[in-house]
Amino acid sequence: MAKLNKIVPCLVLLLLLTVTGIRAQTGIEASATGHVIAEIIPVFTASETAQLNFGRFAPGPQGGKLILTPQSTISVLGSVYKGTGSYNAASFYISGDIDASYSITLPADPVILKHTSSAKTMSVDEWFSDPAPGIGTGMLQNGFQVVLVGATLNVGTLHDNPVGIYTGTYTITFDFN
Repeated sequence: MAKLNKIVPCLVLLLLLTVTGIRAQTGIEASATGHVIAEIIPVFTASETAQLNFGRFAPGPQGGKLILTPQSTISVLGSVYKGTGSYNAASFYISGDIDASYSITLPADPVILKHTSSAKTMSVDEWFSDPAPGIGTGMLQNGFQVVLVGATLNVGTLHDNPVGIYTGTYTITFDFN
């Protein structure tokens, strides 16, 4: 009986292999060639092409604000006296896939500018951009776009902000959608 238990499974396996082989030989087959495609798109990049520059000015007895729009128009609030020289909005060159949409996120917190030779500071806030910030607000027509950025500079008195140059950095995020 033990021999029979070994022989029966072998016979079943042999029978299955034979039937499968016969069926494969008698079936009708067809084949076709498929194609695969993949496209690599340009990397989404952003670079500063012009610095945000509030220009030259003098603080008055109460201080005030310089408001610089994305179109490089400047206005003064309070006792700040605009000097001669140039000022301009920041400019960023954005590139990537043609007609791709992207989002702009401006700084949420004030950015601190530090005097180059003292501990005195000024702050920049109330950021604006053209196109406006938000989700999917920009489109890369022909694969690129220039984004202009303005903001408000808060100026103290001459005691708070002595003569000199103030510098700082900020981060603007461009998200490829």
